[in-house]
Amino acid sequence: MNYFVTALKSEAQAFVDKFKLKKSKLDGFTLFQHELFVLIISGIGIQNATLATQTLLKNFHITNHDIFINIGICGASKKFSIGDLVEMSAIYYQGEFFKVNEYNGYNITCVNEAEFQERYEIVDMESYGFYNALINKNIYIFKVVSDHFEPHTITKEKTKQLLFHSIEKILQRIQQ
Repeated sequence: MNYFVTALKSEAQAFVDKFKLKKSKLDGFTLFQHELFVLIISGIGIQNATLATQTLLKNFHITNHDIFINIGICGASKKFSIGDLVEMSAIYYQGEFFKVNEYNGYNITCVNEAEFQERYEIVDMESYGFYNALINKNIYIFKVVSDHFEPHTITKEKTKQLLFHSIEKILQRIQQ
């Protein structure tokens, strides 16, 4: 089974629209299910991502073959174009480095508040919480560049569209 964790409803909405998913509730979180995956909306922030991911671990029969995917938007330097899909291989959080997987992807910096200055190459607010709940599991972190450190420019519709255009690439990558 594939387990997806998104922070925002608009991130999840791309999957809901593509796969015609029905929603339910689980321990206070919004959940969507499909024959191939389960998707949970965590809410913004490290603690929310940790709690939502732990909810999946607690309520589903997890095997060593299951895959966990954190998908969402991120801020990034102008080296990246809006809409670029980037896969993370490591996370920086509070001065520490955490290896996500062996893929030679990008490094993301996880922060506690929205970033308005280009101090990092790629930034989000949930990746460390997701990772921390899943140490020693099969995990992937995919982010779609939504802005160049201008979080005020992001809309729900833009977020949904950015994720919608990346779904096939994500599914192909996790099936390799």
